[in-house]
Amino acid sequence: MRPRKTILCVDDNEQVLSIRKFLLETRGYRVLAVTTGHEALEILRDAPLGSIDLLLCDLLLPQMDGNEVVRRGKQLHPMLPALLVSGTVTSFERASAADAFLPKGAFSPAEMLDRIRILVTRKRGPKKHVQPAVLDDIAIAS
Repeated sequence: MRPRKTILCVDDNEQVLSIRKFLLETRGYRVLAVTTGHEALEILRDAPLGSIDLLLCDLLLPQMDGNEVVRRGKQLHPMLPALLVSGTVTSFERASAADAFLPKGAFSPAEMLDRIRILVTRKRGPKKHVQPAVLDDIAIAS
């Protein structure tokens, strides 16, 4: 069985956060759900590099917007992919720190899951091709 991928999910709306957490956990992801950017950054500060596979964050958060959370999160974990979501489609230009952006209400859960799968795969990097073992004449003779 493959190890579960960990997603740090940030949204100040607890109902949306709960639904998103349920959706992701039923697809096999481990979800760390928090309601503020400060909580998310605390988790990232304490987490070993590479232990979190995706930052999924709402753009409009109180005190610190999602773009700032992503920017600071990438300072702590440079290879961390980030997906920002927002209820305002016009907020896309403000979402410059993220790897991807989805406008709330304009995408289906399947589209979000597909985008998450792509970002998590990208973080892991391309599959390495294993060279077939070359047998030495000496090893064959023995």
